[in-house]
Amino acid sequence: MRFAEIGQQLRAYRLESGLRAEEIAARLGVSRAALYRYEKGEVIKLDTIRRLAELLKISPLSLLGIGVEYFGRPAAFQERLRQVEEQADQVLQVGGALVYPVATEAFDGALAEAWTELADASQDRLLARTQAEQMLGLLAARKKLQQSRKPNIIAILGEPGIARMLAEGIAPGLALSDRSRMRCRLAARAEAEAIAEHMESVPIGLQIGLISGSEPSGPFMVMRGRDRAHVVGSAFSPDAHPGAACGVAFITAADEAVGTHQRVAEAAWRDALKGTEAAARIRALIREHGPI
Repeated sequence: MRFAEIGQQLRAYRLESGLRAEEIAARLGVSRAALYRYEKGEVIKLDTIRRLAELLKISPLSLLGIGVEYFGRPAAFQERLRQVEEQADQVLQVGGALVYPVATEAFDGALAEAWTELADASQDRLLARTQAEQMLGLLAARKKLQQSRKPNIIAILGEPGIARMLAEGIAPGLALSDRSRMRCRLAARAEAEAIAEHMESVPIGLQIGLISGSEPSGPFMVMRGRDRAHVVGSAFSPDAHPGAACGVAFITAADEAVGTHQRVAEAAWRDALKGTEAAARIRALIREHGPI
């Protein structure tokens, strides 16, 4: 068994459960330090895996990385996604409005301002602040990982998603002040402009195409490492609020799932707009939907 991988998944599922480390350790009858050692890859008995799975309300196979992993909390999903990205040399993304690991600083700044404003207006300000800071930290860790590992990325973005991002701004649906909402819309415009520039210049290790006039029924990624490939189906965009998002994301290493998603992605890439043609369409969307 790959105990390091089991430990990583245990941490993600702990976040998914909403239970504190102290609560899980107490119910297992171990110390909090022992639980953290399990998360760092210490040898763990099969009986402990079974009890952990029962406590976390998941299949033991999921904790072993054999089955399909499901996440209903954005923070848990982002943590597990970061773990998979840590081993990935190639990333193939289909759908979505942006490629988060190479997103602009404007995106991160506007997102931090929006979540902080919402937290300060919350009845439980401390909890909301903690959730926001945790999510921002997970996103920052993903970007840092991208900068150090520099995996090859091919992304096929959806035109309708980019149009919505421009019209509503990042962090859509949140009750923000006019000032913060405008900053979110301006950040969306900056992101779309950066995407168009990437399409034209095609920097090493990054290719972005555009699905024009349609949108994938569900965004996904195929992530390939030296020893393993995963499919990631995401219900949560990077700007999904940690306390307000509703959906289910999944991750699996099943060969059939990887192969099927790979074929769909390759077909989407063949049909996608690329280069100057794609960039021109993005700039038309900016003129049509972006803030003046």
